[in-house]
Formats: sequence, structure tokens, C-alpha cells
Amino acid sequence: MNFTGIVSSAKRAFGHPVEKKAYSLSSPDFADLIGVRPTYSGVNLGGQSALYVPAVLQAVRLISETIGSLPCKVYRETADGKEAAKSHSAYRIVHKRANEWTGAGDLRTRLTADALLHGNGYARVVRFEDGRPFELHRLKPGRVTVLEDEVTGAPVYRVSERSGARDFPHTEILHIPSFLAISPISFGKEGIGLAAILERHGAQFFGSGARPTGIISNEKPQGSEAGAKTMANVRASFNDWQKGGGPLFLDSGWKYDQPAMTSTDAQFLENRLEQVREIARIFGVPPTMLFELTRGTWSNTEQMGAQFLQLCLRPWLDRWTDAMTTVLLSEDEQDDHYFEFVTDDLMRADAASRTANMTALVTNRIMTPNEVRAILNLQPLPGGDELTNPHTTSNAASAPTSAKEPA
Repeated sequence: MNFTGIVSSAKRAFGHPVEKKAYSLSSPDFADLIGVRPTYSGVNLGGQSALYVPAVLQAVRLISETIGSLPCKVYRETADGKEAAKSHSAYRIVHKRANEWTGAGDLRTRLTADALLHGNGYARVVRFEDGRPFELHRLKPGRVTVLEDEVTGAPVYRVSERSGARDFPHTEILHIPSFLAISPISFGKEGIGLAAILERHGAQFFGSGARPTGIISNEKPQGSEAGAKTMANVRASFNDWQKGGGPLFLDSGWKYDQPAMTSTDAQFLENRLEQVREIARIFGVPPTMLFELTRGTWSNTEQMGAQFLQLCLRPWLDRWTDAMTTVLLSEDEQDDHYFEFVTDDLMRADAASRTANMTALVTNRIMTPNEVRAILNLQPLPGGDELTNPHTTSNAASAPTSAKEPA
């Protein structure tokens, strides 16, 4: 089959209209179509192989495990505000167990990692007979092809199963896409490839014994036998000099040079640090959270933690809530039910700052003492559900008025 036939088959598989156009193997359009773009460095990188670069591993692990560790709940709007919809079948799926063998947090971790490594994460909804969601089952990204309904334009998911391919509507497949449904690794192949080259260079450099401690040379021609004897004597003298630490004497035109580091070798560490920062840009993670601390201070590290939530995690959490709303709530339920991640743990500061913050919330009658105790996993206290300022209101019983003595 020629390249035009390959392109036509690929476009049919991905739901694109087929147009007769010739592509060359080196064409950027062909590379974009099949989703494979070679790197100028020549390093072949995929979702799994990129994890062998430590900074990539930490970025993927940080984002996916953080999203998996955040509690997620279903809430129902009420006249007084909101309440946890614990009776809804989706509450157990997103808050406790996604299925019998997978926890809710573990599924979020796996699907987010799939999206980071492959561009998309998928899970199929298993329902009760009445249509209520019962479980979520992860699907391997390579088994799912996203098509488009010719009438409505809604996505249709073609899943490869043992019995053959099966199409599912968008309400039956939980879809977590990365930015533009393309993995950050695909966009950042050059930066990650350069980091991989630096890793390989360092491993080969130190694995081969690094550089020689010195070079002994002679510009005068030596006979093979005389040269071997002379080199043996020079080596013996050199070893004696290393042991004793005295002056080194070389005669007959022999000279000793200690090789200097090249500019590339001298900046090897700086190059590696810059690639860590480059990988941080690719994934939208603050460099300090990839343990690149050359420019980190106590104050800006705390601010970067807040930026991690606002600029990196927030788009991912929005994708999750939108996807769960699409497949786990009916159209009627979407009017007064919604999903929400509890992100308070990410904003926790040190113990002193946290105590001062909670004290201010109670003092200004924003939270009740029992609400604060619930955050600290403490039992409620009697009378702790009232919005009172403890600094201006006394809970002590008033002293009894003594009887007036007769005059």
C-alpha cells in the first residue's frame, strides 16, 4: 500500500473525511496526521519511555497522584445552600470505590496518567437496569478510537473488544482529555529528548571511568621495544609520585598534562537543571515541585504551591468534573447536582498559620467551632454549632445573685 492509501486508512479510522492528497514520509502534515513526530535529537520517545527521565516521572506522578488523593463528592443544591448527595449512586463511585477492585482515587490517578502519557484517559460506565451508574471500568487508551456523529457532531467512542469493535455514545464513556487531546510529551519531545541525551551522556561518562587523571606524551619517535620499556618506567615513576606526593620527574622529552574540562562539561550541571525547568514548563508544574530548588526560597515555594493548584491542577479538575457530570448525572439531575473536589489540603500552611486562620474564621463568625473541629477530625462539642465570637461572648454560667442582708 502506498502512502496515500495509508493516510486514507488512518483518516477513516479516526473519522476524518478522506481526500486524495499525496504525502511524503518526511512531510510535517503526514507526521501530524499519524501522531508521530520525529525529534531532531534522534531520541525515540513515547509515553512510557519518557518516564525514564526523572523530571518527567515526577511531573506525571505529581499531577496524577495529587488528583487521585483529593476527595471528590456529589453535592445537591438546597434552599439553605448545599448538602452531600450521599444517596446518589455516583457518590460511592467518585468518593469511595469506582468498582469492586479499584478505589475512586486510584481510578482518577490512572486515567490522569493515561491522559498525560497518551493524550486521553477513558473509562466505561456500567449501569443498573434503571440506568443509574453502578461502576466505572478503565479502558486502555490504545483500545479506544474517537469518532464523530455525522448528524449531531457528538463524539462516538469505538472500543476494541474481544468480540470485535463496539460503538458507545458520549454518555457511556468517561473521557479525560489532555490539552487538545494530545499528550504533553508529544508537544515537548525535543526538551524531554535533550534531557534524555544529558542523562545518557552522564551515565556513559561516569560509567566508563570518567576522564583520565593525566596524559603522558612524548613527541620524539620511540622504537617499539624501547618505547615499551620506557613507558613501564614512566608508569612506575608516576605511580610512585602519586603514592609519595613529591615532585614528578620526567626525562627524555616526556611531559605530563592534566586535561581541563571543556565548556560543555563545565556547564553539564547547568544544562541538566535547565532541562528540568523546561520539563516543568511542558507540564505546567512549578520547578520547585520537581525538586529544582536553585531559585527556591521559603516564600516563593509556598506561592508556587498555590500556583500549582490554580494554574496546573484547576484545568484538570474542571475536565474531571465536566466528564463526570456528562456520564454520571442525568439531564434532570444536572440542574441541581454537581461534583466538587475538596482542595483544602493543598492550601494548608504550617501549624501556626493554620491555627491563626481558623481562629480568624471563628472570630469573624464565618465558621462555627464544630465546623473547624470537623476539619481537624475532632468530635463536635455541645453548643459548637452557633456562630459566636468567643472573644466577646462568654459561655460561663452567670454567678448567682447573693441575697441582700437585712440592714
